[in-house]
Amino acid sequence: MIGQDRIRTLVPHAGAMCLLEQVLYWDESSITCQTGNHKDPAHPLRRAEGLSALHLIEYCAQSMALHRGLVSESKGERPPPGWLVSTRDFKLAVTRLDDLPAPITIVARELLYFEGGTQYEITAEAGGQKIGGGRISVVKVPD
Repeated sequence: MIGQDRIRTLVPHAGAMCLLEQVLYWDESSITCQTGNHKDPAHPLRRAEGLSALHLIEYCAQSMALHRGLVSESKGERPPPGWLVSTRDFKLAVTRLDDLPAPITIVARELLYFEGGTQYEITAEAGGQKIGGGRISVVKVPD
């Protein structure tokens, strides 16, 4: 298991914006992450009405960055910075995240990787209930 201190060295987010707390599993083509910070009243994306389920996309994008970081590191490389450019067929089964009592588990499976970017299929669940998922694409930041 990989904890948050290690995760912070692999994703381009600092402090409370590093949303993932642990890696439960990863291999060359997928990663399973978990977090419980969606219940934190001081969550950096939370507003007065709560933490919108729309922010699940950020959790999923961070799981992609973390996976690419781990894969690149295992090959002795440094992952290039990327821009999230699209979400496809991303569906949300809840309206808010802060009222979910269980930790959020994210499974990201890489569908395509090439020199210019990557695409993942991602599912998220909490307490055995699917809360959202879809496909996310990232392109490499031009030199």
